[in-house]
Amino acid sequence: MPQTTELIHTLKKLLKRHNKTYVDVAACLQLSEASVKRLFAEQNLSLQRLDAICALLGMEITDLVREMHAEHAQPISEITHAQEKEIADDLNLLLVTVCVLNRWSLPDITRHYQFNEPQVIRYLAHLDRLHIIELQAGNRIKLLVAPNFKWRDDGPIMQLFRAKIESEYFRTTFTKESEKLVVLNGMLSDASNALFQRKMAQLAKDFDTLSKDDACLPIGERKGSTVLLAMRDWGYERLFGHQRKKE
Repeated sequence: MPQTTELIHTLKKLLKRHNKTYVDVAACLQLSEASVKRLFAEQNLSLQRLDAICALLGMEITDLVREMHAEHAQPISEITHAQEKEIADDLNLLLVTVCVLNRWSLPDITRHYQFNEPQVIRYLAHLDRLHIIELQAGNRIKLLVAPNFKWRDDGPIMQLFRAKIESEYFRTTFTKESEKLVVLNGMLSDASNALFQRKMAQLAKDFDTLSKDDACLPIGERKGSTVLLAMRDWGYERLFGHQRKKE
């Protein structure tokens, strides 16, 4: 698709996103609606008129070009170890990262946490540089991560989460309606162990799907929830400090 066609296509999408019609564009350009339709159909917008339409949307032509390129960018499913370390080394940046991955807006973050707007914008700009989000005109946030995005298995973020889990996660009685603890112990064959792990993986996918389905709800109707799924070779003899005899 030629770049001019791509640019006009992106512009149409942005007009729709901002609830702007050809009538609004016509008023902005001081033309008739029919003339505007013809300009779009013929893809014959001068830079001056393109700039005026972008101004109508509260953005620059450069923002329009970035949006066009972002539409064709491949979403990322994982960032590098170095990028994760940048986030893990700044707990405020990590908090903002978790918020945006859960579809929070800038006003949501400033309303619920002790950040002012310039601070959040600085963290969002950092995430923009890491290509986790695109910070758009009006400080709108566009996620650039794939639906299957995850932290690296043994990366800085997971190491930090594990440290927090060890020290804080189990400091509760698990008696609230929003909490549940299930401890199972038994003896499984390798095949049964593998089957149960697949079921755990599916449960994790179900949790992720529900989280994405609820992303459109207001923040007040959503609560942070952390599920810990784990399975390992570990018998009750470890709990009581006994060791098996060597076979």
